[in-house]
Amino acid sequence: MNKQLLSLLVVALSFTTFSCIKVNFNEGGTITTPTDSASNIISGTITTSRLYAKGKYILKGYVYVTNGANITFEPGCVVVSDVTEKGALIIERGAKIIAAGTATNPIVFTSGKPAGSRAPGDWGGIILLGKAPTNRPLDPAPTIEGGVGRQYGGTDPLDDSGILKFVRIEFAGIAAEPGSEINGLTCGGVGSGTIIENVQVSFGNDDAFEFFGGTVNAKNLIAFVTADDDFDFDFGYTGKIQFAVSCRKPDFVDAGDAGNGIECDNDASGTTATPRTRPQLSNFTIIGPNDATGTAANHNYSNRWRRATQFILRNSILMGHPDAGFSMESDATLNDYYTNGLSEFKNNLVHSTINQYRSGNSTLVSAALIKAKAEAEGCITYTDATAIQLENPFYSTSPNFLPKTGSPALTGASFTGMNTFFVSTAYRGAFGTNNWTANWSNFDPQNTVY
Repeated sequence: MNKQLLSLLVVALSFTTFSCIKVNFNEGGTITTPTDSASNIISGTITTSRLYAKGKYILKGYVYVTNGANITFEPGCVVVSDVTEKGALIIERGAKIIAAGTATNPIVFTSGKPAGSRAPGDWGGIILLGKAPTNRPLDPAPTIEGGVGRQYGGTDPLDDSGILKFVRIEFAGIAAEPGSEINGLTCGGVGSGTIIENVQVSFGNDDAFEFFGGTVNAKNLIAFVTADDDFDFDFGYTGKIQFAVSCRKPDFVDAGDAGNGIECDNDASGTTATPRTRPQLSNFTIIGPNDATGTAANHNYSNRWRRATQFILRNSILMGHPDAGFSMESDATLNDYYTNGLSEFKNNLVHSTINQYRSGNSTLVSAALIKAKAEAEGCITYTDATAIQLENPFYSTSPNFLPKTGSPALTGASFTGMNTFFVSTAYRGAFGTNNWTANWSNFDPQNTVY
C-alpha cells in the first residue's frame, strides 16, 4: 500500500459520525467513493469490495454481492433492514462475506423497526451461494429459492464464500413469492472453505438454517423461535455440524407447513441422485414446545428424515416435540438406515409426547424395530422430558440448555468412527458445563434497542 493510499485510509477510519463510515476498495486495492446517497445505506449491486466499519447501517432492498467482490463487516456492526424496501443480502458465487464478530462484539442483522414492534418477516435474510457440488444438474445451474433468481453449485467442494462468526440474524423470512420465503441463513452449494461458527437465527418466518447441497461445515448454531424448520438439508448436502441448539415458541409456527427440528430430503422427488444428502451431525439439542398451554397445531417432529436421504445424527438430545423424536418416511431412507447401515442414529436421548419413533412403511421396517436398533446403539427413550434434566430448556427470554447435575446428558457420548472434524465430548447435546451462547447471543431481540 503506498503512503498516499495509507493516509486516505487512516483519515477515513478515524472519521466518526453517527451514520458510520463505509470504505470501498476496488479490485486493484484503491479506495472508491461510496455511490449510495448516504454513507450508512447498503443497496444495489456491489461489484467491488467494501469494508463497513463498526456502526449502524441500513440494508435497502435486495443487495447482490457479485463475483470477485468481498463485503466486510467489522465486529460490532448492526445492519437493519429498510422498513419499506425490505432487504436481503445475497452473496453470489465467487463473492465473499467477511463478518467475523467476537463474543463481546457480535455482528447483528435485524429488523429496521423499533423495539417492541418487530415481527418475523420484517426483512429477507442472508443467502450464500457457492461453487460446491449439489445433486442438481449444472447446465444450467439451479437457482436458489426466495425469488432472488441467482444460481448456485459447481464442482469445487473446497469453495470459500467467506466467514460468518459471532453473527445474529433476527426477524428474517419475507415471502418473495408464494411458498418461497427467504430463510434466516440460506446456503446454496457452499463449500468447506467457508467458516460458519457461532451464528444465531431468531424469530425467522421460514427455516432458520437451510443447506441446498454443498460441503460447508459449521459449529455453535442457534435456531430460536422458527416458523418452519430449524435445520433443513436438501440436494446433496454432505457437510458436518457440531454443537447446535434449537428452541420452539409454543404459539408460533408456520400455519401452512409443519415445523420440525430437522427436515432432510435427497431431493423433492425422492430420487437417489448423487451426491446423496447425508449431513453428519453431532451434539444437537432440539427443543420442542413440550405441550405448553397455547401450543399451535403445526409443531411437528424433532427430526424428519424423508425422500431417500441418508444421515448421521449422534450424541444429541431430542425432546419436547409433539410427535416423533426419530422419523423416517421413505423406503430408501429406511433401508439405508436399518438394512444397509449407511445412516447412523446413535447415543441420542429421545423424547416426544407420542410416537418417539416413526416409520413411513411399517411393513418394511416397523417403529418397534427402529426403536430396538436405536437403543442397541446407545440411545435412551423417554416419555417424560423432565427425566433428561436440563436446567430451563423450553421457550423463554432467558433459557438455559445446560444439563443439571446428575443429568443423563452429561455422559454417554461416543465418537467412534466419526470424522476428525468432531471434537470428542463425554456429554450428549450441545452443552456440557460450558455455555457457549454467553455474551454474543440474544434471546429477547424484540426488546433490544439498536
